[in-house]
Amino acid sequence: MEHLPATRKQTLGSRMFNIANYTLLIAIALICLVPFINVIASSFASTQEVVSKRFILFPTTFSLDAYRYILSTPTIFKGLGVSIGVTLVGTFVSMALTALMAYGLSRKYLRGRNFINFIVVFSMLFSGGMIPTFLVVKGTGLIDSYWSLILPVAVNAFNLIIMRNFFQALPDELEESAKIDGSNDLGIFFKIMLPLALPSIATISLFYAVTYWNTYMTAILYLNDSGKWPIQVLLRQIVIVSSGMQAEGTSVDVIPPAQTIKMAVIVVATVPMLIAYPFVQKHFTKGALLGAVKG
Repeated sequence: MEHLPATRKQTLGSRMFNIANYTLLIAIALICLVPFINVIASSFASTQEVVSKRFILFPTTFSLDAYRYILSTPTIFKGLGVSIGVTLVGTFVSMALTALMAYGLSRKYLRGRNFINFIVVFSMLFSGGMIPTFLVVKGTGLIDSYWSLILPVAVNAFNLIIMRNFFQALPDELEESAKIDGSNDLGIFFKIMLPLALPSIATISLFYAVTYWNTYMTAILYLNDSGKWPIQVLLRQIVIVSSGMQAEGTSVDVIPPAQTIKMAVIVVATVPMLIAYPFVQKHFTKGALLGAVKG
């Protein structure tokens, strides 16, 4: 009987903690969500409402002027196609190189493994810089090529380390039993290791996809032909032009205020990644932690 009051107090304390914890998490979620709602609402608001109000959570007058202005030029659809193509091809190339290199570096019998791992970590801490990288891209003939947006950033050192640690955490008996059955290294990698690494692959693929989708600075540096610009560069140009004059090739009669166009640009640039995120969400936490718990 003496233990019952302590049990009741512990249960009451747990309930109070849960209430406080849920309240805090909901408050943090609202802090993150409200600005995004404001961006979406402002992009659909009318000119008068955007000018008169500084903060909008729900537009009183629904308007598509900002989206008509953005989508009124056909170059925006070409830029969208460029971004989608670079994102898909770049993510595939990056994942292929990262997975192959990570698996090789996770094998303890690989000669020079420690030195290569040191180079990978060193590249994560120190980079060549903008000018040396530009000279390398120019020297390899990648200027004005879509490959200049992919190959210089094809392998991310952090993602490589996460995936290498994931392969290291797998039991060595899997590889030994496969070799007894007659499988070679490529067979082990594609038939055994890759299926087990699907959560990690889904998570790192999302990281790479976001990087390629948000390509901006590399496109400015390496693409001289404006017809090859990805969506991020074109959206930035639309924002700049909307601040002063009507964009070339647009067919709207009324130019919405620059603030509305900025909000619509954010929505257009963000929505594709938000659509892709739910498909890998179930793998996200598991995939990120599997390779991070073992060094």
